Amino acid sequence: MTPLLESEESARSWIETAFAPTAIQVGQMERFVDLLIRANEQQNLIAASTIPTIWVRHVADSAQLLSFDSRDGDGIWIDLGSGPGLPGLIVAILSARPMLLVESRKRRCDFLREVVSDLQLSHVEIAEAPLERIDVRPAATISARAFAPLDRLLDLSARFSTESTRWLLPKGRNAVKELALLPQPWQRMFHVEQSRTDAESQILVGTGKVAAKQRGR
Repeated sequence: MTPLLESEESARSWIETAFAPTAIQVGQMERFVDLLIRANEQQNLIAASTIPTIWVRHVADSAQLLSFDSRDGDGIWIDLGSGPGLPGLIVAILSARPMLLVESRKRRCDFLREVVSDLQLSHVEIAEAPLERIDVRPAATISARAFAPLDRLLDLSARFSTESTRWLLPKGRNAVKELALLPQPWQRMFHVEQSRTDAESQILVGTGKVAAKQRGR
């Protein structure tokens, strides 16, 4: 079983070992944490109770998704319902992959724009609109930390998927249950990975295109 990251020190150490971030990237992550904590006083971006363990609960929790898809190339990574940029901004700091953050709430987008500007993340694009209004583009990777129930998530994002799209979907303790409720063609695309940051959380990892004919039961 993969050892859990249970302290801020262990989270930082794991990120250093797994991704070998440069001093600039470490500084960007630390700056992001500072901006997130400051902005959280004005709007509810993360639970206040998670701030003392922010590197475990949010930074490492986001970074672990990159360990399931470290492919290089120009394919865009789409982060659905990005909120305060989790996991999208952490992935963007640790990777040069083009990143599209989809978020419909204006205040969340204002925060995302502030961070992207402050950290000079030129490879990050912010789409302030519901997913249904986003123009179709083929996604190399689709992530969603807390976007929608699994069946609706797949239905809404199907048009962005290709045969090689990697899906990275943290689903907490309900991952297996939600997966079991999907039509068989969808079920066969995914397997379950244990989260490194929470013994009760799991991540659905899959590859492939969600075709229109698979919709419904």
